[in-house]
Amino acid sequence: MPIDLRSDTLTRPTEAMRRAMAAAEVGDDTFKEDPTVLRLEARMAELTGKQAALFVPSGHMGNQLCLRSLSQPGDSVICHGFAHVVAYETGAMCALSGLQPFPIDSEDGTFTPEQVERRLQPVNIHNPKNRIVALENTHNRCGGTVWPLDLVQDLGRFAHGRGLAVHMDGARLWNACVATGTRPADWLGEVDSGSMCFSKGLGAPVGSAIAGGAELVERARFFRKQFGGQMRQAGVLAAAALHGIEHHWRRMAEDHANAKTLAAMINESDALRCEIPQTNIVIAEVTAPNVTASRLVAALAEHDVHVFAVADRRVRAVTHLDVSAEQVLQAGEAFQRVARTPLAA
Repeated sequence: MPIDLRSDTLTRPTEAMRRAMAAAEVGDDTFKEDPTVLRLEARMAELTGKQAALFVPSGHMGNQLCLRSLSQPGDSVICHGFAHVVAYETGAMCALSGLQPFPIDSEDGTFTPEQVERRLQPVNIHNPKNRIVALENTHNRCGGTVWPLDLVQDLGRFAHGRGLAVHMDGARLWNACVATGTRPADWLGEVDSGSMCFSKGLGAPVGSAIAGGAELVERARFFRKQFGGQMRQAGVLAAAALHGIEHHWRRMAEDHANAKTLAAMINESDALRCEIPQTNIVIAEVTAPNVTASRLVAALAEHDVHVFAVADRRVRAVTHLDVSAEQVLQAGEAFQRVARTPLAA
């Protein structure tokens, strides 16, 4: 049986989740008449400590709705250079909202108030208005990095002191909470808007939620319609999200343990190296000369282990609900076997 570690988006609804979806009470969400969606939004507002929440089709849309709702066209967004909102959302902040990113470089995906200060543009007629600081927690491209909570709080206070809004892409904030024993509300206290995904570690087939102040969420509801994301009998999907929150959130600790096991096994090879992850994303670097990540991916696929090349010499493996501890051991053994064979392209 193939072991697919390309992403935690590959999870499939469990039988219990499917039953919850089939039994969901539904209405027309565009008219705010779907009771299951309303229940999910109330639950997310409670979890995040915000006034309101909005169910949206995807994390991509959730991020872009928040950025649009916090800004005006021509404004700036300060974020990490490999943040999802820049690297993996098809230039949407520019195309849909007329926003200009000002990236910050760092090894782990985090940055400090001092780094933000250096990216602020002088206030004059030539420059875009400094408007948003965007954080990604956990940080996908940097191996599931969890931001230090005190740094998020300091950055939020700093940004607000400079008249800036703060958005958190919390697609995997569920993982950050499990890894640190915190709640979503702990992370979003100094943040104006946040997005959280249901279709990764929680195992739902579709959907994310955004949370923030009541006025911001109503503004986002308008832009959700404008961006084509309004839904009708969405309670079927909201039921899956609610089931994931109640039954799959805390078990993510298993995914984190499996990721650490896999990283340790990979590190037993002289041809590969990786940091022990904080959460569920393992980034392995090929250290053998003349070996490419794409060749490693192809060699692992021959052993029915599927990973993703994220750079010329780096691959990503993500543990999730559909990968057992036994399968992780099998994947680690496959990494070790492949690393012992000639891989030069």
